[in-house]
Amino acid sequence: KTPNIDAISAAGVRLENYYVQPICTPSRSQLLSGRYQIHTGLQHQLIWMGMPSALPLDTELLPETMRNCGYHTMASGKWHVGYAKTANTPWGRGFHNFTGYLGGSEDYYKKTRCLNGHTCGIDQNTDGDVFGERVYEADASEYSAFKYIRQAKSYIDGRDKDKPFFLYLPMQSVHAPLEAPAEYIAKYDGIIDDKPRKIYAGMVSVMDEGIGN
Repeated sequence: KTPNIDAISAAGVRLENYYVQPICTPSRSQLLSGRYQIHTGLQHQLIWMGMPSALPLDTELLPETMRNCGYHTMASGKWHVGYAKTANTPWGRGFHNFTGYLGGSEDYYKKTRCLNGHTCGIDQNTDGDVFGERVYEADASEYSAFKYIRQAKSYIDGRDKDKPFFLYLPMQSVHAPLEAPAEYIAKYDGIIDDKPRKIYAGMVSVMDEGIGN
């Protein structure tokens, strides 16, 4: 159930062609660059851990254009279009402020990503012009959707009111792993029997509520 997203879609502009792919990195690369992924080299699945792939630096991204036009640019959520060099990170690609994670498929609570189930690390950054200047400690008490919405609201409230702003909110929801607060999963008791599907529905409800907020 997505009443907030449905209302925004009904009253807004729907992008129906060439904007999404079945997986995440190509989709977000197209939205940020305005270029189909075969022209940026990101058509082959996603950027796996340790891969130096990224959106080409000679392609001006939406946040860079907005920043060059005098907008205050801020992002809260998932990046996953390159992080091998500082120039590939959100701070290097036009964002004044960024809170979120650079890779993919991390734990919604602990903010960790594991390789082959063994080597695990925290992937969570905020603000700063230097990669890794400040890193959040893993906080297993706050679900990521709540955190990214809270940070987005904080950015909007704290911005320079005399300047236009651009907010990019690529939420982690609804991406693997399947995790959601119990009270949101319970909304689908008696409606959905399949457990993974039920958790997924709960994740969608959290996302919809966050966007409404």
